[in-house]
Amino acid sequence: MAVMDIVTLPDPILREQSAPVERVDDDLRRLVENMFETMYDAPGIGLAGIQVGVRRRLFTLDCAKEEGEKSPICMINPEIIWSSDEISTYEEGCLSIPEYYAEVDRPAEIKIKFLDQFGKDQELMCDGLLATCAQHELDHLNGALFIDYISKLRRDRVIKKFTKLAKQKDKGVL
Repeated sequence: MAVMDIVTLPDPILREQSAPVERVDDDLRRLVENMFETMYDAPGIGLAGIQVGVRRRLFTLDCAKEEGEKSPICMINPEIIWSSDEISTYEEGCLSIPEYYAEVDRPAEIKIKFLDQFGKDQELMCDGLLATCAQHELDHLNGALFIDYISKLRRDRVIKKFTKLAKQKDKGVL
């Protein structure tokens, strides 16, 4: 297993649509293991393929408490098939937008269908943090970021800040 580089804002790949996974095989399972290792190393609770430069519809997540036992989930070609009318608000962050957080409103509960890393059909009812995390990662697969849910002014400031940091990094200033 290997820790992968995480793509950060303003990299344009984060705005790309991810393509469906055509085949679940050993190569894909190795990618999933690397994504879990990367997510845990970051540390984070979710990681979409696009965040490690893989333009495929898959993500990993684990919303278990830090001190508790791990509860890893891999979702391949995920699709929300039901969402509640009730809304919940969570302060979200993102490994691709380090150290920035904002409150985001999303459906409180969802039912999501997906393939697991063994190619088996799954359906999962999600609520609380798990529902928020799954929706956040699914957004990544559609080229959306959690900052799309905040005001344009705040979003523009965040993008400007990360663009400036990226330019400094490219020049060797950071």
